[in-house]
Amino acid sequence: MHVQEWLETVPAVAVYALVGVVIGLESLGIPLPGEIILVSSALLASQHGDIDPVILAVCAIAGAIIGDSIGYAIGRRGGRPLLAWLGGKFPRHFSEGHIATAERSFQKWGMWAVFFGRFVALLRIFAGPLAGVLRMPYWKFLTATVLGGILWAGGTTAVIYYVGIVAESWLKRFSWLGLVAAILIGATSMLLLKRKAKKAAPEPAIAGD
Repeated sequence: MHVQEWLETVPAVAVYALVGVVIGLESLGIPLPGEIILVSSALLASQHGDIDPVILAVCAIAGAIIGDSIGYAIGRRGGRPLLAWLGGKFPRHFSEGHIATAERSFQKWGMWAVFFGRFVALLRIFAGPLAGVLRMPYWKFLTATVLGGILWAGGTTAVIYYVGIVAESWLKRFSWLGLVAAILIGATSMLLLKRKAKKAAPEPAIAGD
């Protein structure tokens, strides 16, 4: 069953909770499809009035900020042995190469890596734990994760919600548009075929030749 189809079967409060929990777990370092859940839920909100996009965005933002903060605390306490343990549990996401790439980004960009990392799937998982391991000052981390969480979660919800409304409105008129388009395409095709047939037809023989 598709994610959105499954979400349609649960009440609105469960959708809010699911979005917050999944994004929170992803943000603290567990590889989960937070963005897919958020996009599917925002699209569902555009089609069903019982899901409030504002509440959905708030839950997503809260999950992102809380999850990042927990990840930061775990990383600060666990240190580099934590990254080695995560590499053993999730080798696809926490391989030595991925950790080295993320660490270079953090050392070069600092709190900006946390902010922009919210928009990149891999860095979104790394941001909290790695910032803690690298001992980034918490106030810098919190500032970056709050701003990044608001822009990413709030912006994604708003964009997908309004795109869904526009798409639904357009699809309601699709049958008429499709009919008109089919008639125009059919008429144009017939005209082109007639022209080609005339050009391909042999010229009549002239008497006396």
